Amino acid sequence: QVQLVESGGGLVQPGGSLTLSCAASGSGFTIIAMDWYRQAPGKQRELVAINTRGGNTEYINSVKGRFTISRDTAMNTVYLQMNSLKPEDTAVYYCNARYYIGTSHDEVWGQGTLVTVSS
Repeated sequence: QVQLVESGGGLVQPGGSLTLSCAASGSGFTIIAMDWYRQAPGKQRELVAINTRGGNTEYINSVKGRFTISRDTAMNTVYLQMNSLKPEDTAVYYCNARYYIGTSHDEVWGQGTLVTVSS
């Protein structure tokens, strides 16, 4: 069974930076992709950034140029560097991993980490 552990959330002033990390652990799995989602109060969860096994990345328009997703393949860890943070970035951020295990595939979610952007 694969588990994800997230860290790095917190309170930051507008214009500040934070880096989130998400580490996958378990045995016998191969990561396909690790992505970041977020859910703001009263809103639906949205996909923020994608990092595929081939190294391709994609972002929602509202974070392009400010957020960077990267992955340490050897450590099965994905990061989200967030710069120039805005109050509207306030949300619980979730990591999602899709993986192969044996002859099948599955996905798993992290527990979420709260990011609050406020002065």
